[in-house]
Amino acid sequence: MSRVPTAGERRRGAAGSGGRGTTYGGRSGRRTTPPGGRANRFVLVALILSIVATIGGIGGWGYLASLNGGLDRFDAFDGLDDRPDKVVEGSLNVLVLGSDSRNPDSSEGSRADTIMMLHVPADGGKAYIVSLPRDLWVEIPASEDGSWGGGMGKLNSALSSGGLPLMVATVENYSGVRIDHVMEIDFDGLKEVVDALGGVTMDVEPATGYDTLVSIHKPYREFQAGEQELDGEEALDYVRQRKQFQDGDFARMRHQQELLMAMMDKATSAGIITNPNALQSFLTSVLDAVKVDQEFDLVATALQFSHLRSDDLVFLTCPNLGSQIIGDEDVVVSDPENAGPMFQAIGNDEMAEWVKNHPDAVKGSDADTQ
Repeated sequence: MSRVPTAGERRRGAAGSGGRGTTYGGRSGRRTTPPGGRANRFVLVALILSIVATIGGIGGWGYLASLNGGLDRFDAFDGLDDRPDKVVEGSLNVLVLGSDSRNPDSSEGSRADTIMMLHVPADGGKAYIVSLPRDLWVEIPASEDGSWGGGMGKLNSALSSGGLPLMVATVENYSGVRIDHVMEIDFDGLKEVVDALGGVTMDVEPATGYDTLVSIHKPYREFQAGEQELDGEEALDYVRQRKQFQDGDFARMRHQQELLMAMMDKATSAGIITNPNALQSFLTSVLDAVKVDQEFDLVATALQFSHLRSDDLVFLTCPNLGSQIIGDEDVVVSDPENAGPMFQAIGNDEMAEWVKNHPDAVKGSDADTQ
């Protein structure tokens, strides 16, 4: 079996700036547990696939096949060559990109606000979701059309520089992991998903140094701290906030993950699964918010997820050295000493062992690898 090169062994973009130390992106000095006491470790892809696997389990595979045919699709791998080898057949690596088409803060054109790598081992067990900071300073290869000549840049700028294929090439170049599928989520569409669920319960984090959180976007809502019910507009407004928190964009990433966890809790409740009208409304709103690559098969992927439950998903943040000004850019600096072995473990399908040896990397709770 061939070995996946470490991030530092691939090309210059994987090397970052070097140095020692690790930032995993968790909230300093405070552990947060979502409603119901379960760890905050879900993403929308897990929500979708767990729901459809449940539907299939009660005899709905034909219905899922019809949904698969109606998914919006894109070509995420056009023109890509010199890609990493697929070392372990049967494992699954999905690049999940979250955009926010109506974010009041967004003035950068087509860029990904949320970037995650989902790894499902070949032998089942747990699944692992690695969040990649959008401002991670990496080498972006030259675009196929020549509009981008290649060089260092923020990870999320690869999308505007060369579309989805360049984003895939950049992530593969940085990590050394071959991407099997790509899913793109429009977070603005989550409003309809939350409303279709009848709202969600979230534990709202106050602004750093304050007892409440005041949105910086119209209509400038004031959120009380603590557990509460939020509708779609309120939930999306909350997870867009970042400037009021000491850890900035890491806080926004954390709150997006908490929203998706809350959606999972609500969507997997008996009231949704056993109510045909509610289920239809929910699935329609979810699938309207996502696009997938040409080869993505909803039924086959749901089957691979059918064994997973809440305690089987582990959420991590790509090891990094924190923020730094490079030129006139405020970026997140790579930590190749720690990121390299993690991505090597993903490529070699050895994440259970890696997490066991790095329990502090797991977000929201202690690593449970038994």
